[in-house]
Amino acid sequence: MDEHLADQLQAPSCPPQIIAHAVWLYFRFPLSLRLVEEMLLERGIVVPYETIRRWTKKFGPDYARRLRRKQPSRGDLWHLDEVAITIAGKKHWLWRAVDQDGYVLDEIVQNRRNTKAAKRWLTRLLTKQGVVPKRMITDKLRSYGAAQRQVMPNVEHRSHKGLNNRAENSHGPLRKRERMMQGFRSPGALQRFVSIFSALRNLFVPARSHRSAFEIHHHRLQALAAWKTVAEVS
Repeated sequence: MDEHLADQLQAPSCPPQIIAHAVWLYFRFPLSLRLVEEMLLERGIVVPYETIRRWTKKFGPDYARRLRRKQPSRGDLWHLDEVAITIAGKKHWLWRAVDQDGYVLDEIVQNRRNTKAAKRWLTRLLTKQGVVPKRMITDKLRSYGAAQRQVMPNVEHRSHKGLNNRAENSHGPLRKRERMMQGFRSPGALQRFVSIFSALRNLFVPARSHRSAFEIHHHRLQALAAWKTVAEVS
């Protein structure tokens, strides 16, 4: 058992089920730390919101790593986009890649939106995915084309804003969280948050397809079971 889980289980006042539930609530739903504190209080669990913050920082990354190890292979069409996020009065760029089903492949926070940043982003994406995509779809940012010709010249690249709605729409849930959290404190805090947030979202949100209510319900039950396995709680 790894160090984080050992620490979790050794804390007599903090059962692992409570920690896992608090982390799940915070990253799965658009809730502030104070709202999570209030929801736990309704169940008779008295935990200060600062303790919940420490749990999210300590255990959230470990849960996310476990989820990523268990995730299935993703699609071979990559939709790439970047969104501006202001932190402490300075503009940063969150670069995101999703596949054809809307699953987030990876994200990186950078302070530039140029060819060098795009090249770094594509190199990281190829390294972490371990495969070359069949097609890469982006908006009209020219830096993508310049970087693509250097990093993966044999990959088909389509640059058209209308084709990239899937990536652009994937920014919506994070924007909602940004408003709830009243912004991010640092680029590092944003990077840590999105790595956990997207891992849980990939698990719980069904693929973009027409599904019946029963199929969606079944998917959620499977996701909950997978989450409990990752968190090692029953």
